[in-house]
Amino acid sequence: MKIHDWFNGPYPARVRIALAEKDMLSRIDFVSVNLWTGEHKQPEFLAINYSGTLPVLELDDGTLIAECTAITQYLDALDDNPVLTGRTALEKGVIHMMTKRAEIEFLDAVSVYFHHATPGLGPQVELYQNQEWGLRMRDKALRGMQYFDRVLQQQPYVAGDHFSMADIAVLGGMIFASLVKLAVPEECEALRAWHARVQARPSVQQWQRMVERGAPQN
Repeated sequence: MKIHDWFNGPYPARVRIALAEKDMLSRIDFVSVNLWTGEHKQPEFLAINYSGTLPVLELDDGTLIAECTAITQYLDALDDNPVLTGRTALEKGVIHMMTKRAEIEFLDAVSVYFHHATPGLGPQVELYQNQEWGLRMRDKALRGMQYFDRVLQQQPYVAGDHFSMADIAVLGGMIFASLVKLAVPEECEALRAWHARVQARPSVQQWQRMVERGAPQN
């Protein structure tokens, strides 16, 4: 299997952390697609993923699976031990719901802020920017942080009692927020405590060490 990604991107981080949770990193060949030079928007990559986004999983038979949630669901099911995406119908439903909320209310909002109200990936990539829209999405991301803080006041993890794909999605939002220096509000104590706990997980530590090495390789 191959994964087309960029080593320190917030969205690719979601799949890399999921792979580490499943002890599957050694089974993957990583193909670097440089976000900062806009390689993901060039015709060669668009032929792989119409959306021009990372990451993309390429199976040995040539099948291509894009979108972090879809990739994680596929990988988590390979060993019939879906620890990240849920075992029961209820777990699957709640995890999917909270993952979607993490994307809409937090992670994707930070992404829009990055691309529209900061220099983003630079003028060669950011061909259109709407600063007002970007700032609105920054405020939405802050509201998202407050929402997840309320959730985490009631339970240890984003989708309940166990670490899941939903936690990884919120963690992706935290990674992106750190990149754009969007601080978690001081009053979000539960979110801050959760963040400290998940950062200590071996999977997250492994991703962090890779980023600190500053190399695109696995």
